[in-house]
Amino acid sequence: MRPVRPYRSVAAGLLVTATLAACSGTADAPTQPSADAIAAAAPSRAFGIWTPGRGDTCSADVHDRYATLGPDGKKYPIWHPPTDPATGCSFGHEHGRDPRGSALYREVGDLPFGYANEQLDRAGLGMQRHEDHVGHKIEWENDLRIRPGGSGGVLEVTCDVMAKLHQGTHSRDAFANNLHELNYHIRCNDRTEMHITMLSAIGRAGEFQSTCGGTIAAGPGNPANAPAGGGHRRIPDAACILNRILVDPSRSSDFGSLHESWETSNEIKAANGKRLAFFNPYFQVFRPSRFFDPLNPTVVGRPVALCATVMGERRARSRECDGLTSTVNGTLLSVDFDDSRSPFNGARRQVDINDNVISNGGGATEWYTDPFGRNGRTTPFPGSIKQFIASIDNNYGVGVNGPVIGGNRVYSGTGTRAPN
Repeated sequence: MRPVRPYRSVAAGLLVTATLAACSGTADAPTQPSADAIAAAAPSRAFGIWTPGRGDTCSADVHDRYATLGPDGKKYPIWHPPTDPATGCSFGHEHGRDPRGSALYREVGDLPFGYANEQLDRAGLGMQRHEDHVGHKIEWENDLRIRPGGSGGVLEVTCDVMAKLHQGTHSRDAFANNLHELNYHIRCNDRTEMHITMLSAIGRAGEFQSTCGGTIAAGPGNPANAPAGGGHRRIPDAACILNRILVDPSRSSDFGSLHESWETSNEIKAANGKRLAFFNPYFQVFRPSRFFDPLNPTVVGRPVALCATVMGERRARSRECDGLTSTVNGTLLSVDFDDSRSPFNGARRQVDINDNVISNGGGATEWYTDPFGRNGRTTPFPGSIKQFIASIDNNYGVGVNGPVIGGNRVYSGTGTRAPN
């Protein structure tokens, strides 16, 4: 049986516990800590960094009730609803789907946002990477049917999946920065199982791929020595979208071009270089609150501002702009990018569940890796993160393309707005 590890959390003033337990049996009941113990724990760098903005009615104290103890004993923020059920106040942002409904929740527990970033500080790799609070987004699905080889494949497996990526789509951060915290949990009826926490290197620092194709230089990344990874961050830029959104009277605006695709490619490797696991979910977001403008690289382009942009006969012509503009002293103005009326808030997303390849037949199930999933050993070391990888080989020789989870959900709650 896999050793039980308690995750302890306080949510909406109520104590919640969850465990990492064996997939083959019922988890032992964890020792329930007191709220005082959590309050007394040292804060992580990720804890307590959110403060209410314009229109947010929840206080920072209410927000900080949603907390868990990470494996290092520090307290971390966790998922919370857009509206606090105890007080009715609004946080103005959301973190995706409530993980408590996942079949994996009993094993995984509350995800400690920022734990991989915290371990990077201790790993001695000469770099730091801390992310904002609002970008953490959770998606999950129970009894998901996956057919290796696509619809023509003979084999079909059923899986429970939970994924969380820090996918901030309101700021300049992801234009140049390629390291983003990823939690990935999957358990299937063919014995495929992984529970991974890491910093996913998505493409290269200092650049991203335009939604319309081509590489965009976005300035120095942070950290400057961030490792390059597979996949890429595909983000809209001004040259790509202006001709699609600002159109003449014969056309309708294509706001669908405001689409980001973060295509990850992740490996877990042993210290000897052997690949233990590979997985490559794609995280997509529709109607983000930003685009990249190469003419103003230090300023974030705001899609809602295009609703009030006129270039001769060219302007935005779409229902997305309905009710978002007004004329003041003869000047057409849009609402601010962080106005809750704006549909450009990054609250509609989906995750493509692709390959889940394990090459660990006869190997240990518990590994300790650095924050990038490398240098895996069976004993912990400074800055290491505990990973679980089933002791199997499941490479069927064919890849997976899809399926999609979360595409039918929109996470806009009361008061939800950019930054989100």
